[in-house]
Amino acid sequence: MTAYLVMRITIGDAARWADYRKAVVPLIAEFGGRHVSGGVERLEGDDNGQRIALFEFPSVQAIHAFWNSPEYVPVKELRRGAATLDVWAMPGD
Repeated sequence: MTAYLVMRITIGDAARWADYRKAVVPLIAEFGGRHVSGGVERLEGDDNGQRIALFEFPSVQAIHAFWNSPEYVPVKELRRGAATLDVWAMPGD
């Protein structure tokens, strides 16, 4: 069943975040994920400058395999100091 990885992102260092993105997007693809959207139009609530990223995976298990993989450990280090994330794995219907 399709699943979605949703990230709410607060960027602190744009240059470091760009390095993280360059490394993480191909890694996500290795686990069957694909970038669906990085844009959002706020319809209600406060605009606090956070970004949203949405990735589609073949399953919640594939999201966990990516998130907990040894390959992600050094990539995650690139994110340290670049941004803070809130992250969700959501099963599709």
